[in-house]
Amino acid sequence: MSRDLTPGTTTRRGQLRVYLGSAPGVGKTYRMLDEAHRRLDRGADVVVGYIECHSRRHTENMLQGLETVPRLTRTYRGSDFQEMDLDAVLARRPQVALVDELAHTNIPGGRNAKRWQDIEELLAAGIDVITTVNVQHLESLNDVVQKITGIPQRETVPDEVVRRADQIELVDMAPQALRRRMAHGNVYKAEKVDAALSNYFRVGNLTALRELALLWVAGRVDEGLRDYRATHNIDRVWETRERVVVALTGGPEGETLVRRAARIADRTAGGELLAVHISRSDGLAGASPGALAEQRQLVETLGGSYHVVVGDDIPTALLAFARAHHATQLVLGTSRRGRLNRFLTGPGTGQTTVDGSEDIDVHMVTHEFTGRGRLPSLGRRHSRRRTVAGILAGIAVPAVLTAVLSQFHSQVNLTTDALIFQLGVVGVALLGGATSALLASLVASLLLNFYFIPPVHTFTIGEPNNVIALLVFAVVALTVSTVVDHAARLTQRAARATAEAETLSTLAGSVLRGADALPALLDKTRTAFALDSVALLDRVSGEALGRSDAEGDPAPDRTVTELPVGAGGLLVLAGRRLPAADQRVLTAFAAHIASALERDRLATAAAEVEPIKAADRMRTALLAAVSHDLRTPLAVALASVGSLRSPDVEFSPEDQAELLATADESLVKLTRLVDNLLDMSRLQAGALTLHLEPTHLDEVLPRALDSLLDAYAPVQPLDLDTAPPVLADPPLLERVLANVITNALRYNAPGAPVLVAASHHLDRVEIRVIDRGPGIPPGDRDRVFLPFQRLGDTDNTTGVGLGLALSRGLAEAMGGSLEVEDTPGGGTTMLLTLPAAELSDADMNVDDLAADKNGPGE
Repeated sequence: MSRDLTPGTTTRRGQLRVYLGSAPGVGKTYRMLDEAHRRLDRGADVVVGYIECHSRRHTENMLQGLETVPRLTRTYRGSDFQEMDLDAVLARRPQVALVDELAHTNIPGGRNAKRWQDIEELLAAGIDVITTVNVQHLESLNDVVQKITGIPQRETVPDEVVRRADQIELVDMAPQALRRRMAHGNVYKAEKVDAALSNYFRVGNLTALRELALLWVAGRVDEGLRDYRATHNIDRVWETRERVVVALTGGPEGETLVRRAARIADRTAGGELLAVHISRSDGLAGASPGALAEQRQLVETLGGSYHVVVGDDIPTALLAFARAHHATQLVLGTSRRGRLNRFLTGPGTGQTTVDGSEDIDVHMVTHEFTGRGRLPSLGRRHSRRRTVAGILAGIAVPAVLTAVLSQFHSQVNLTTDALIFQLGVVGVALLGGATSALLASLVASLLLNFYFIPPVHTFTIGEPNNVIALLVFAVVALTVSTVVDHAARLTQRAARATAEAETLSTLAGSVLRGADALPALLDKTRTAFALDSVALLDRVSGEALGRSDAEGDPAPDRTVTELPVGAGGLLVLAGRRLPAADQRVLTAFAAHIASALERDRLATAAAEVEPIKAADRMRTALLAAVSHDLRTPLAVALASVGSLRSPDVEFSPEDQAELLATADESLVKLTRLVDNLLDMSRLQAGALTLHLEPTHLDEVLPRALDSLLDAYAPVQPLDLDTAPPVLADPPLLERVLANVITNALRYNAPGAPVLVAASHHLDRVEIRVIDRGPGIPPGDRDRVFLPFQRLGDTDNTTGVGLGLALSRGLAEAMGGSLEVEDTPGGGTTMLLTLPAAELSDADMNVDDLAADKNGPGE
C-alpha cells in the first residue's frame, strides 16, 4: 500500500515488534533477520536500518538478500562511530525497518539521545519496526540485574516503551546450551570466551536472567489478558494462573492458614499468594495488631503480598477482593465460635462466603482453635474515665435495683434480694475494679438493710439471721472485688513481663549484630523507652561515643537522666521521666551497652597492635632474606667485572661482551630487588606516597614490558585500548604489572604467550594476566602473596619472592586487589582489580560503545 501523504491526511502509526532476550547470544538478531526474510518472501518492503552482528558468521549470512540503508558516521573526541541514518530511513519510507539494540545510546550530535527515540519517529511516520533488547536493559530490572551479575547497565530503556509494543516475543535458551554456543565460538572471539564464561555467563547468572525474562513476559501477558477481560466485560474467573487468597482475622490461627495457602500456591508453577484482612469501616478493632504484623511478615517471607480492605460485610468484601484479583482459590479458617454461639447467631463468615463463591474454590482449614470461642478480657488496667464510670455505677446500680425490687417485694424473699444485689456488685466490679465494687457493696448493704430487712425503713435489724445474711453479703462482695483487683494486677504484671521479655530479646539480637551493635543499642534504648534522645559519653573527656535522636522537636518538659555505663561511659537519656518500674529494664540495657562499648575498645586496640606486629614480622623476614639474596647478584656482577679487569687473562671481544652482559643482568636484578625492598618497606611503614589519577592501561603496559628482560616470551594484550581508565598511580601500576607478568612468564608453558586482558564491571576495572603454566593448588594461593615465599622455595637465584607480595600491597594501597584464579584449560590467572576513574556521561557513553556496551554484547 502507498504511504505517501498528502495535505490534510494522516497515516497510521507503525507497529512495533520486540524480540526480548534473557542474555546476549541467545539469537535475537538472528530471529529478527529470519522474520525479515519471511516478510520479504511475502512481498513486504523490508530494509535494514541498523544491524549489529558482532562478527557472528551465521548472523552475517542472514543479511544477504536484504536492502541495507547506509550508516551515518559521527566523529566524537577523535574517534569515528557508526550510527543509524534516521533521516535516510525516513526518506526511504519502507514498510518494515529492522533496527537492532533498542536500548542503544546514540553518539552526541544527533537529535535523539537514545535509539528507542529514533524508533518512535519511525513508528510515528507509519513504518513498522522490528527491534531487539535484552532483559538487563529494562529500566525496572536494572538494579536487580546488577546485583546478580555485578555489571552495571548504563544503557537502559523505559519499560513502558517495550510494554507498548504490539508484539513481544521471548527468545529463550537454556544456560547450558548458551555456554556451549559460546565455547564453539558462535558468540565471542576465542580470546574472550574464557573471561566471559567465568564472569557474566556463569550458569547461575544465566539462570537468574532467564527467570527474570520469563516473569517479565508473563506479567506483560497477564496485563494483556486483564485488558481483554475488561474490554469484553468478562467477570468470571479464568484459571490461567493459580492465585490463592487467604483471609486473616488477626486470630491465632492465622499462621496455620498462611502456610496452608502457601503450599497450595506452590503446587503450580507461577502460583501467587495474596493475604487480605477485612477491617471494619467504623474503626472498631476486632483483631490483634501484633498478630497481624507477624502474619504479614510471614506472608512476605513466603513470597506473597499483604492487603487490607475496609468493609462491614466481611464475606462480600472478601469475595469482591478475590474477584478483583482473579483469585482461583480462597482459604478460610473454620469458625472459632462455639456450637451454642453458632446456633444462636446463624451461619458465619465461612458458610456465607462458600454460598457466594460461585467459581472460586473455597478451602475451610481446621485448626487447633476451632470452636473454642473467645473469653472476656478480665483484669485490664482501667482508664480514668472507666474508673469514674465504675464509681458512679457503684452508687447507681444498687439504687436502680432497690427501685425495681421494691415493686416486687411481696413476690421475692430476702435471699433473692441479696443475690440480685450481689450480682449487681459483681457487674460493678467488672466495670470499675475493686474501688467501685467496694463502694457498690457498701451502698447495697445499706439499701438492703433499710428497704428489705425487717424492720424496714430503719437501719435496725430485728432478727439474728438477717444480721448473718447481711454480713455474708458484705464478705462476699468484698471477696469478689478483691479477686477482681488481684486478677487485674496479675494480668498487668504478666503483660509487662511479656513486653520486657520481648524487648530484651530484641536487645540481645541487636548485640549479636557485631560491628553495628552500639548504634543499634542506643537506637533501641531510645525507642523502647519513648525518649527524645540517648547519648553515650566518655566520662573523662565528655566526647560523644554514640548518639540516637528522635525525629521532630523535643518535648518542652523533658528531663535528663544520667546512668554510668561500664568503666568510663555515661549514658544520658533525655525525654520523659522514667518510672521506677522501667529502671530494671534500663539497667539491662546499660549492661549490654557497656559490653558493646568494651568490645569496640578491644577491637580498636587490636587493630592498632596488628600493624605493629605485621611490621615486626616484615623486618624479621627482610633481614633474613637480604643477607642471602643480595649476595648472589652482587657476587656475579663482581666476578664478571673482576674478570674483565684481571691483567692475567686476555678475553676475546665475544667473551668481554658476554661478561658485560652477565654483569648488566645481575645489576638489573639487583636494582629491581632493591627497589622492591624499598617499596615494601615504605608500604609497611605507611610512608608510601600515592598520586592517583586517571590512567589508561594501554599506556602503562608498554612501559611495564620495557622493564622486562629480553629473554622473556612475548606478552599479548587484549582489549586494553577499549577498557576505561583506572584510578591509579602510573609508576606504581607499572611496577605491579611488571612483577605480575614476570611471575607469569617464569611459570608459563614454553613458547606460549602471556595474555593481558581487561574488562569493566560495576565501578571496577579487572585486569587479567593469564598464563598456561602448571597452575597453583588452592591451598597455596594465599601463600604466594607472602613476602619471601615462592612455590617450592628451591630456586634462590631469581630474587627474594617479593614480587607478588609487593604487587598485592601496592594494589590495595591504590584501592584495588590482587587475587588468583584458575585459567580455563589449565594455568593461572592473576586478577588485578582497580577502581575505574570517574568520567563524564558523554565519555561513559563513548567508552561503552567502544567497549561493546560496557559488557556482554547483544
